[in-house]
Order: sequence, then structure tokens, then C-alpha cells
Amino acid sequence: MSTLLKSATIIDKSSQFNNQKKDILITNGVIEKIENSIPSKPNNNIITLENLHVSCGWFDTSVSFGEPGFEERETIANGLQTAAKSGFTKVAINSNTNPFIDNKSAVEFLVNKGKGLATTLFPIASLTQKSEGKEMAELFDMQQSGAIAFGDYTKSLANDNLMKVALLYAQNFNGLILSFPKNDSIAAGGLANEGNNSTKLGLKGIPALAEHLQITRDLFLLEYTGGKLHIPTISTAESVKLIREAKKKGLQVTCSVSAHHLTLNDNELHGFDSNVKITPPLRTQKDCSALIKAVKNGVIDIITSDHNPIDIEHKKVEFSAAKNGTIGLESCFGAINSVLTLEESIEALTTKPASIFNIKKSCIAVGEKADISLFNPKLTYTFTKENILSTSKNSAFLGKELQGKAYGIFANNQLVIN
Repeated sequence: MSTLLKSATIIDKSSQFNNQKKDILITNGVIEKIENSIPSKPNNNIITLENLHVSCGWFDTSVSFGEPGFEERETIANGLQTAAKSGFTKVAINSNTNPFIDNKSAVEFLVNKGKGLATTLFPIASLTQKSEGKEMAELFDMQQSGAIAFGDYTKSLANDNLMKVALLYAQNFNGLILSFPKNDSIAAGGLANEGNNSTKLGLKGIPALAEHLQITRDLFLLEYTGGKLHIPTISTAESVKLIREAKKKGLQVTCSVSAHHLTLNDNELHGFDSNVKITPPLRTQKDCSALIKAVKNGVIDIITSDHNPIDIEHKKVEFSAAKNGTIGLESCFGAINSVLTLEESIEALTTKPASIFNIKKSCIAVGEKADISLFNPKLTYTFTKENILSTSKNSAFLGKELQGKAYGIFANNQLVIN
């Protein structure tokens, strides 16, 4: 059976059809025709959706599910289904599991669990054994098994020499090292951004300095060793400055920001809602504005949902006892499309993520394998629990107005519509 997408506006700077409304015929998973109007045939699965837009498949580079070990938070099967209905054809899975993804067998487990589904799963393996920050994990073996990068998710690496050795060693196989931007000794025990709001609410603060110190250390090490470094989910204006200067020096450093750090600030703390207890913490509006500007001018390379499901037993508790994290797949596009242009949003979800993580970027052209996200960029709505597809419901965006909604994807010869 063939799938016919009717009257789809194509958003793809690499395509000759960019910003044009076309019919797209997909046969056996490959784009067969792109024309102004394609007559339907009896065997066509015709897709007609309001204000349908399509782009190359979105890639979320920071996603946690839970399986193995925390299936009560999310399973891989439902997580990938949620990702597909949220517009993502590819997701990179963090080593936020039990056991950690710190050996080739664990990497192969994830790869095998994701086979046959519309959204493709790419493992990010632990940088250190058990993500303890003491001994480097078997990086090369894990890359050979399918790992696309190495990092201990939100666990920062205190051992300077170990980070130095990892940056040096990974160059032997073009590996990408991730380093979470937090100095634990400065941030220890903190619950929220250190500032006016944390003081008013009596919450122990996490200074922005904790992020800046770690980034500064990592950039000095990168300058010394060479190699490739990715700094995930930065949250402050000063972090933007540090990375901008490093890029001017020619260092191979990239960074990402989460959708919630672009669009929410620490004023959200006043309700003591544990859903906005996040790592890094929500910062000030000044930081949000600087992060948005950095996406627009290219200093920030990637936007991620930083999807981190947490079960109700660890979220519906007092703020100080709640685990950090928010889900974000379902709300990601609507959040970032509210503060960026459509072209900026798509670029941050497609071109740069694929390049940085060495994944082939799709293209909307005749003869290409169909790897397509389907969405309506103009739909405005209030995000509620009815919009949540994840097993866990811990969303920082509940009750927020969003602009833009994913319809689903066509990828791996499968159509998934929300």
C-alpha cells in the first residue's frame, strides 16, 4: 500500500520544494512523487490533515524512558510510540536506567528493543562504569554495538583527569563525549535556581556558578586534548558566552538547550509544583532570553525535550523530596514554536542534531527514504493531561498555552498519527 500526503507544506531548506504546498506519494517507504496534485488510487492510504506541514524527521538527542529497571516510569515500546506521535523519527536514549548502559550487552539490549518500530532508537552509553565517575567504561566496544555518544546523563564528572583521558581516547574512533554542566560541590543540596525566588520561598539555591565552573573546566580540557565535546542542556546566559568564545577559538564544542529552559523561568516555583523541579533548575527570564537569542544566532546547536518520566510516587510529594525531571516529548514542538520562528524550530530539531551525533539526515526528495515529521505549526491550545501519552504524567507544561502540534511521523515504512 502507498501513502499519499495531501496538500502538505514542505519545510526543508535542502529541498527544491521548500515552503511549497505539494502532494507527496510514498510507496514501500520511499518518496515516489512530489507534485502539485497526485490523483489517488484505490490502494492509496490518503492523509488529509488541517494545515499539514512536513519536514525532515525530528531528532531528540536527550530522552529517558526507564527500561530496563524503571518500567513503571516508561517502557521502551510506549516511549517510542509517544515519540512518534510527538513528531520524532529518531531519539537518543540516556543511560538513566538500572542497570546503566555501560557495556556492549546493555547497548545491544536497547538497540534490539527498538527494532521494528517507526521511531529509531540510538543509545547514549555511560561514559564511566555504572555512571559512578570512577573508571571509564568500554567506549569503543559500545560504539561498535550502536552507541552514538558517551555521557553519564545528569551526573557530572568530578575527576578532571578522567575527562581528559576520555577526550583523548575517544579521538581514536571519532567518539563524542558528553559532559553535564554542573559542579556538584557548589550545587550540593540545592533545590532551585539561586536568586530572588529561591530566597523568597526558602529553597536552597543552586548557583549559576555551578554550571559555569564545570563548563570552564571542560573547555580548558578540550583545548588541551582536542576531540569533540557536547555540553547538554545549558541553562544560563553566561554559559552561552563561554561556549561562544570557545567556538570562536575553533574548539569542537557543541551544546543543547531544553524546551523548558527556553520557555519557562523560576517564577514557576511559586506554586511549589514538583513538576518544575528540574536539572538544571529553571533560571531567570534574562537567562531564557539569552538562550533564545543563542538558538537564533547558532551558538546553541540543538533543542531537546530532555524527556525524563518520573512515576507519581516520586513526584507527588513535597518539593524537597521530589525527584528532578519533566516529560517533554509531547510538548516540545508546541513550546519552542511559541518563541522561535518555524524555520528556527525545525533547524534545531533536524540538521544540527544529525550532524553532531553523526546520524544521516533525511531529505524530502523523490527517491529518498521517507523520514518525515507531520505537524500543524499554527494550532494554539492549552496543554493538559489529555495531551500526555507517556506513562508518567510529570509535565512542567501542564496548563501552558502552546503553539504548534505534531500529528505524527512517517518513518521506517510506518505511518503513526496521533
